[in-house]
Amino acid sequence: MLALLGGCATAPKGMVPVSGFELPRYLGTWHEVARLDHSFERGLVNVTAEYSMRGDGGVKVVNRGYKGATGEWKEAVGRAYFTGEPTVGQLKVSFFRPFYGGYNIVELDREGYTYALVAGPSVKYLWILARKPDLEPAIVERLKARAAELGYDTAKLIFPGAAPQAK
Repeated sequence: MLALLGGCATAPKGMVPVSGFELPRYLGTWHEVARLDHSFERGLVNVTAEYSMRGDGGVKVVNRGYKGATGEWKEAVGRAYFTGEPTVGQLKVSFFRPFYGGYNIVELDREGYTYALVAGPSVKYLWILARKPDLEPAIVERLKARAAELGYDTAKLIFPGAAPQAK
């Protein structure tokens, strides 16, 4: 999901990642509720991202999705590191070293860490993530409105839905 090939590990102009970020609370499984279309996720449904600690202090990222056209599960393993203070939700992520892309958490459920709005290095990359495959419609609409304020074309969001569970 986050294999940003642009090599730009910053936030889009005018975007401010969340502060008061707590990585241990963010670790674990996140489900992709919505995304902007891009080639490395095209055709995938039931997409998840699993975040865990690496021995070097970075974050292991495992993205997984089901490709209905082939009936196969696809998986990409990457690594992420903070670009500044670890209390700011701004990381750089790589699935194809040495290229890194920005992973910018611009909205976050501060109470339960149950949903997040994640921006890539430009307004071409955006994800709505949640701890469960579905997110309350009112929350989705609020996150879409926030994304639109930030300059995203939310009419182009894809809601990939679910597919058969992995074996």
